[in-house]
Amino acid sequence: MLRWLRQHLHQWELHKRQSQAIPDAMWLRTLSDYPFLTADPANDPEQLRTMVDEFLADKEFSGAHGLQVSDPMAVAIAAQACLPVLHLGLHWYDDFKGIVVHPGTMLARREVVDDVGVVHRYNEELSGEAMPHGPVTLSWADVAASGDSAQAGYNVVIHEFVHKIDMRNGPADGCPQLPSRVLWESWRVTMQASYARFQDKVTMAERFGAEPPWLDAYAATAPAEFFAVASEAYFVNRGRFAQEFPELMPLFAQFFNASAAP
Repeated sequence: MLRWLRQHLHQWELHKRQSQAIPDAMWLRTLSDYPFLTADPANDPEQLRTMVDEFLADKEFSGAHGLQVSDPMAVAIAAQACLPVLHLGLHWYDDFKGIVVHPGTMLARREVVDDVGVVHRYNEELSGEAMPHGPVTLSWADVAASGDSAQAGYNVVIHEFVHKIDMRNGPADGCPQLPSRVLWESWRVTMQASYARFQDKVTMAERFGAEPPWLDAYAATAPAEFFAVASEAYFVNRGRFAQEFPELMPLFAQFFNASAAP
């Protein structure tokens, strides 16, 4: 009886994995639509495909405002989400299950209290959002355009999932969980200096008409946003990122390619 049960469970698990496998045509179309997925020679497309299979088996997709999330849509999102953790491991995303996909940008109700105690309420237009220990929300319009927007270093999926990486050791602050004190100190010093330089470029462009920086000025609003926006560019347009942020190249490579990271 016990042997039969083991064999039955083995066959069931095998069938489950096979039924979840991404069809070849769908996978090849995904790689074609988002060329940055295979731009880094260090990234094995088959390793990525395996991780995407595991990601899809673990996460739950839902559409908002009547949007039906198709299999190709889910694979496209999963492939981009897995890129930052390809060498880190999928366990970096183990604090949540849900991914909510909106047809386009969404409005989030915000409430802030100013220095004198006055409450201000407003709507903020978002293309994505990552909640601590909660779901990731994405605009499908932005996801679908990720192949074209890579030239500008923009990718909403990578942005929000890097926030998830950042949140693994507490509130997003631009410094993920790192494997050593030495790397943490290097990260802190390098990122702070790079962030300050970027803020200066944004200020010069907005106030004095200087040439705007390549990356979205939104990256100057907080260290966490700088980390997320810079990571987008690192993964989707490595050549231009290396030109703009040579000081961040070794830092990001050491972190994102470290398979032994926590």
